[in-house]
Amino acid sequence: MAPTVVEIETPHGLARAHIHAARKARAALVLGHGAGGGVEAPDLVTARDVALETGLTVAVVEQPYRVAGRRSPAPAAQLDAAWTAVVGALTKSHLSGLALLVGGRSAGARVACRTAEATAAIGVVCLAFPLVPPRRSGTPTSRLPELDAVGVPTLVVQGAGDRFGVPPAAPGRTVVVVRGDHSLRSDLGAIGAAIRGWLAEVVP
Repeated sequence: MAPTVVEIETPHGLARAHIHAARKARAALVLGHGAGGGVEAPDLVTARDVALETGLTVAVVEQPYRVAGRRSPAPAAQLDAAWTAVVGALTKSHLSGLALLVGGRSAGARVACRTAEATAAIGVVCLAFPLVPPRRSGTPTSRLPELDAVGVPTLVVQGAGDRFGVPPAAPGRTVVVVRGDHSLRSDLGAIGAAIRGWLAEVVP
């Protein structure tokens, strides 16, 4: 069934949410795309479909810069503000009354982590979390603090050959390493199995 597509005003322009409603939904999952990619990335589609199969309503969000036709991502503060505005609007409308999980791939996973507390999420799904940025000059700064700051159960699904590295597991953080690189295109079955198993433990 085709998703319901809604446009939501944010402090940084219009965002777009593609809402896939589950029958008798027990929770909701809101997912964000990567910096240069869209909502049809294979790992995002896999996460969406698995969540739907397990009884979650799923909203996949396009950030305002993508809706406006730009490929270069907005600064982190703008991404976070737009994301929290979208999630807030959805929880008052299409996702009202549902326990909320958030997540995304790559840059979208970072946004979900940084705003997990602000969105009152009960869990975070990170696909291809970009742990260490590419070396340009000097020593790259790890983004591990963004993961460490998340205070709810977190799933990280990472390609074994990801050029950004693989985050370590930690209390409350499950890390599943699958075949492939940062694109997470090589083993969608393993990605789906990891998400399905984790959701079974986290969603009431």
